[in-house]
Amino acid sequence: MFKRKYSVPGTAPATLGAPPPEARPPVFRITEYGEAGVNERTVESVADLPPTAADGKILWIEMNGLGDVAALKALGEKYDLHPLALEDVINVGQRPKLEPYGAHLFVIAQMIYHDRESCLCGEQVSIFIGHNILISIQEEDDEDVFTPVRERIRGGGGYIRKLGADYLAYALLDSIVDHCFPVLEKVGEALEEIEEDVLEKPGKNTVAQLHGLKRSLMQLRRFVWPERDVVSALLHSDSTIVQAETKVFLRDLYDHTVQIMDLIEAYRDVATGLVELYLSSVSLRTNEVMRVLTVMSSLFIPLTFIVGLYGMNFQNTTGDGSPAPTNMPELHWKYGYLGVIAVMAFISVCQIFFFKKKKWL
Repeated sequence: MFKRKYSVPGTAPATLGAPPPEARPPVFRITEYGEAGVNERTVESVADLPPTAADGKILWIEMNGLGDVAALKALGEKYDLHPLALEDVINVGQRPKLEPYGAHLFVIAQMIYHDRESCLCGEQVSIFIGHNILISIQEEDDEDVFTPVRERIRGGGGYIRKLGADYLAYALLDSIVDHCFPVLEKVGEALEEIEEDVLEKPGKNTVAQLHGLKRSLMQLRRFVWPERDVVSALLHSDSTIVQAETKVFLRDLYDHTVQIMDLIEAYRDVATGLVELYLSSVSLRTNEVMRVLTVMSSLFIPLTFIVGLYGMNFQNTTGDGSPAPTNMPELHWKYGYLGVIAVMAFISVCQIFFFKKKKWL
């Protein structure tokens, strides 16, 4: 789900290593907008990117794909991006954070979503926020959670075309955070289904699903928790890039991160409780089986004694051939066999009645 890449030990700081093995060639998308309108286009190289935004407009540059380190270096040189920030961009799987670098702020966030096959995916999003310019860098170009933001820019509704690049950064972070809710909703539905299985038919597959959900929740917590700190840092930032109008919306975004953390913690407790419930259910089923087996064994103990006693078949006789007085009298009784069977049946019925009275059956 989540990848982690790091520099070779001993490498000098701010060294851009090789891209991730599965990285794709970058695709550059430009969105320049203002209150008057929107201009969108795709370019092939960094050289085709505009150096600044037009007067009164916001420039959003998207670089989707990390397969070309030279292009990333050229992007950093063109827009004066710090080399340490570029190193964090290429080494994906970073912890979400906010770093101020002179004329821009650098934000790392982890984007979590379900793909077309409903698989849980995680992707690093790196955002450089400047005055009237924002650069976002993603690992892939296929899927992201920013489609609602692009539609709002095209439609012109709300505040997005009235405020600056800091509000665009808020909108991107808000889309990242809000897409955690449907992910957690599916986790909650899966937990409900597992709870029914645990109560009715617990099995090894149930345990595997539970451990998978607990692992997903652990990963979600690992990335959502620091994102709350990122939003808090933006909210209390002294940088002139983050305007007072945007901080009002950042407070609302901070509340969303707190709600998500509460949901994650609640689901983790539920998953832990289900593991304990599974163990208790298995133990209870084992106890039920053992109780039945114990009762069956108890029924046969006196019967085994009687059968063993009469199975000795001693035939002691006197001198004239008549049975000895110490011999078992039932051995030569014509109804001896039926009598023993009747006694054994009577004992079994009495035992069953006793067990039911004690509620052992």
